[in-house]
Amino acid sequence: MTETVDWRLPTPPGFRWPDGIRAAACFTFDVDAESPILFEYPETAAWLGVMSHQAYGARTGIARLLRVLDRRRIRATFFIPGYSAERWPAICRAIRDAGHEIAHHGYLHEGAHGAIPAVEEERLLRGLASLDEVLGVHPTGYRGPNWELTFETPAILARHGFVYDSGLMDADHPYVLATSAEPGAATLVELPGHWSLDDWDVALERLIERAQAIDGLWIATAAEIAAHVATLDLEPVVHRRPILPD
Repeated sequence: MTETVDWRLPTPPGFRWPDGIRAAACFTFDVDAESPILFEYPETAAWLGVMSHQAYGARTGIARLLRVLDRRRIRATFFIPGYSAERWPAICRAIRDAGHEIAHHGYLHEGAHGAIPAVEEERLLRGLASLDEVLGVHPTGYRGPNWELTFETPAILARHGFVYDSGLMDADHPYVLATSAEPGAATLVELPGHWSLDDWDVALERLIERAQAIDGLWIATAAEIAAHVATLDLEPVVHRRPILPD
């Protein structure tokens, strides 16, 4: 059977936003703090300058973000490594108590590339345990540290009750992701991101103001968008590992 693509369609077949909605915006934040540096370069634990730099978000930046979100009455999604929750419990609880969604972002911000599935799963479970112990939260969403996923990651996520992933970069719209090519395989909702949407230093409050002024734009958490997509009758997308030529 030859696969065809109808490039004339503005949205994937079967996809639609809720009535009256033209697009969705989700404001998400990764609470990495010291974890990425400590995973890659554990010796930096003894370097005060580096640790101070990495602590800015947890010590200062998140509170500023929470004030902006509160002023604009926006609920956001915060992807938190388990280690960050352990090291900075008070500000992570403040995120939770302000009504924002808590999602999973590894334990020590470990990238998945080069890790066998058993190691991936161990890291995932350690992060889950930390978020549960510190925050009393069992997240339904995941974003891979460094945006790294393997072809085994989706199945691991589904096995542990995750509803959505937000780390792939191959689409403009959310879609249903098959966890394998096997018929009847479990699925997740994929909320694609992209480097071009990773603002780092953009003036956030002005961006939110502009978004709120757009007619028909739904500003929601990742979990809210994933819940909508799960109600649609979408054909799951199967990601197949490429076969390298000889």
